[in-house]
Amino acid sequence: ARHVARYISRRGKGVGVRLGVKTTGCSGLAYKLEYADEVAPEDVVFEGHGVKVLVDPKSLPYIDGTELDFVREGLNEGFKFHNPREKDRCGCGESFRV
Repeated sequence: ARHVARYISRRGKGVGVRLGVKTTGCSGLAYKLEYADEVAPEDVVFEGHGVKVLVDPKSLPYIDGTELDFVREGLNEGFKFHNPREKDRCGCGESFRV
């Protein structure tokens, strides 16, 4: 949450991040994460540690229960998804299946 709040502050605008899924890759679904400047009427809003995570209702069944972590591995840093509904992941790691 600290990293998201810092990035939103640097960006100068935003209400949180939008988490969803898109159809892609060999297993079918991939996560998408982007800044959100406003809450849409249909969004499901989760808030923790002062940060809002917005999820569209169509993505919710695929990511319900997912935890989002910010990790550093060597020189790389980014978000990692821990989805208890994930059954399989493609070999390249681009997509997943529930």
